[in-house]
Amino acid sequence: MLTWSDILKFARNGNPTPPKRVEKTEGEWKQLLPSDVFQITRLKGTERAFTGEYCEAHEPGKYACRCCGSLLFDSTLKFESGTGWPSFTQPITENAIAYHQDTSYGMVRVEVLCNVCDGHLGHVFPDGPKPGGLRYCINSASIKLVSP
Repeated sequence: MLTWSDILKFARNGNPTPPKRVEKTEGEWKQLLPSDVFQITRLKGTERAFTGEYCEAHEPGKYACRCCGSLLFDSTLKFESGTGWPSFTQPITENAIAYHQDTSYGMVRVEVLCNVCDGHLGHVFPDGPKPGGLRYCINSASIKLVSP
């Protein structure tokens, strides 16, 4: 189970090795992805709170990266955070997610990306439920629910 100190270590010292890599040019991603998905995943946008497709979803399954299809989260680790974005306590595997320090907008946060294709997912915070205490705050446009 990942902890906040693990997340900070990855953000400062480098991420776990991904299972594979998917690399495309910005133009290739723009042709492949709907404009809203491109804006969020490739240009680091954010959905308005409480508007995303998976904000209040409770269906069983796994959540994959909308860009490359890599598995990222399991629905059994999804919880209601009240923040307006889908929230998870842990990634599906330690190497599914990449972590980067984000100092945009005058804040210091940890950005989370798909470790396979570098698609922006959202941010992780140390205010989640026990035992791990993590809250992965994810844009619905960055993920898709796939069958269990």
